[in-house]
Order: sequence, then structure tokens, then C-alpha cells
Amino acid sequence: MKKLVLLLSLPLFALGQNAPAKMSSKAAKIHEKALTIDTHADVPINMMKPGFDIAVEHDFVKDQSQIDFPRMVKGGMDGMFFAVYLGQGKRTVEANAAAKKDALAIFDKIHETAKLHPELCAIATTSKDAYRLQKEGKRAMFIGMENGWPIGKDISNIKMFYDLGLRYVTLSHSLNNDICDSSTDGDGPEHNGLSAFGEQVVKEMNRLGVMVDISHVSDSTFYEVIKLTKAPVIASHSSCRALCDVPRNMTDDMIKTLAKNGGVIQINFVPSFVKKPSQPHEMSLKALRLKIRQTDLSDADKKALRDEMKAIDEKYKSDMPTLQDAVNHIEHVIKLTSVDHVGIGMDLDGGGEVIGLTDVSQIGGITEELVKRGYSAKDIEKIWGGNIMRVLDQVEKAAGAM
Repeated sequence: MKKLVLLLSLPLFALGQNAPAKMSSKAAKIHEKALTIDTHADVPINMMKPGFDIAVEHDFVKDQSQIDFPRMVKGGMDGMFFAVYLGQGKRTVEANAAAKKDALAIFDKIHETAKLHPELCAIATTSKDAYRLQKEGKRAMFIGMENGWPIGKDISNIKMFYDLGLRYVTLSHSLNNDICDSSTDGDGPEHNGLSAFGEQVVKEMNRLGVMVDISHVSDSTFYEVIKLTKAPVIASHSSCRALCDVPRNMTDDMIKTLAKNGGVIQINFVPSFVKKPSQPHEMSLKALRLKIRQTDLSDADKKALRDEMKAIDEKYKSDMPTLQDAVNHIEHVIKLTSVDHVGIGMDLDGGGEVIGLTDVSQIGGITEELVKRGYSAKDIEKIWGGNIMRVLDQVEKAAGAM
């Protein structure tokens, strides 16, 4: 359902059998050494499905899954932030309690995976964990929460989630919630930024050492977070509005402001955040958004919407962006700020896909493209994992100083 709720995603149509990206010897050496971290992976959506085994290699063409441990190894992906994702539903006491319960089930699944496969993976909460697991040849499973809805109106829930390994919260998703306004709510702003409770949430995240994630939030929410936070913040899966003018992306001023804060924007590979769809395509997506905004959809409704999305994707498949288009967003941030404020959050299993990268086994193509553009090994190491690990360290340090 995430692929539908994302609304803007273009296709997940097959582009041929996947194979790891071809890299020059220079790029391969850099890729092997770098700590590769992706800050937004929606594989828990699949992990929660009966019969899905993340320890078994899957085939994108057959089942459209993009992440599992064998393909992480093939691609040289050292770690990912597994998203505890819930699309925004009703905000009643009962619905909030149900959201918390559903979120805890996802946490349980991630921890269960670590217990079942200790030779393959482990939960990571610090940069030291990530670098240690890289040396051990294991995959690091960080945990982020996409949409603060499971927090409800109980600030103590943040500490409970933190104790389970949570290290960032995306404050909202596609609709407004009790924390803040979303960038894509069709009804417009509700709080004109953060709510009073949202201000408490940011302060509590700072106190605990949880990264504040401003992907999905409205522009006004972003600027209020920046004024309030005592630690750097992140955009775990956003791209550049200057290159693709959609509300989910960040303006140049927002990116510069994020850099002054010491934060980092992790580039999203969802097609319509990388390259704006043609006008007819956009109109088709707009009509679909109105249907998807409903919070009480039956399984039959969901299937019908999936089928409709596939038909739209196929009709407008010429709009599909390339890996080079995605790297243009990385380069745009570097030119605006420096190489210290950009990273990668592809949104795989949640709509992320470009020509040249359809699953995690192909991430070497990003390194190859950066090498072709003249970036040094040091620069590429920062982009792949160094920057986000620096921010994680700084957020932890800021918490310790409170």
C-alpha cells in the first residue's frame, strides 16, 4: 500500500533481469571501502507479509521486491534504516492506539530478524555499530519511523520506541497529523507548521538523541523545526525542488538552511521526485491521489488502485528518470552547499526506482557515476555513509549535553 500512498511514484515495471552494476576497478575499490548506508528502506512492508524471507534472494521482475540480505551483499550495501511505516489514518484515541500496536509489531519483526540471522545482520543504533558490522561482514539494520502517528499524543512513546532502537522519526507522512503539517495534505495546513505537541516531540527527540526527519513535512514545519532544534536534522528521503518542482522536495533555501544547521538531505529515488512527470501523466496521478486519500479502503479497492497505477505507469513509462538524473540531485546539493550535507535515501520497496537501479544489488552504479563525475574517494565515502553517521553522532552528543 505504501506505493499507492506515496501517490507520486511512477512505475515499478520490469526493466529486465537485474544484475549488479558494472564498475571500473577504481569505483569498485571505493565502493568496497566506503560504509554504504541508505536512510530509507521500506523492506519491512514485505517483511510483514506471510512467507517473505529477507534472508532469501528475491527477483524484482517476479515479485517487485527490491531488498533482501543476499542482494544487499551483492550490491555492497552495508546498512539501511528500516522504516517503521504507517500511512496516516484517523486520529482518534482508538486509531492512535491501533497505530502504536501496529508499529510495535514492525519493531518486533525487525528484532526477530536479527535474532533469526545473527550471522547475517544485527540491529545498529550508533555509527560505531555500523563500522563494526561492516568489518564483520554483516548488514546493519538501523530503525527509523516514517510518520509520527504511532506516537499519538503520548510523549512517553518516543522513549519506548527509542529503547527499541529507533533513531529517527519522520514527523508526518502524506497527511497532517497531531505533530505537524504535511507537504501534501490536500486540505492544506492545520497547524501552520508544528503543533504545540509537535514542539514537545522535537524537544524530546533532541533530549533522547533521535534524529528529527523533515521529509514529508510542509515548508513552514521545516523552518519551525530548524528554529527549535538543538541538534542537526535530516531529510531521510527527499530531493531537490529546483530540479523537480513538487512539494515533497526541498527548495534551495531549505537545503542551504539545513546545511547551516549541520544536517543532511538524503536523495530520494522515487521517479516523480527525481524528474517531474509530463502534464498528462501528472493529471492522471492527481486524479488517483484523490482516491488514495481515503483512509478506509477495502482490499478490493486497494487492488483496483494498484491496477490503475500500473496502467498509468505503463502508459507514461517514457517519463522514467535515469540513475544519472538521480545523481544530478546529489550534485545540486553539493554545488549549493558542500559535499558534507548530502547522502542517499532511495525509498526502495516504497516506490524508489530509476533506470539503472531497480533494486539494492545495483547500488554500485551510484558510485560509478560519482567517479565518472570526478568525485574523490573521500567525497564518495561522505555521500554514502559518512555524512549521516556524523549527524547521528552529533545528535547523540547533543542529547548527552542536555
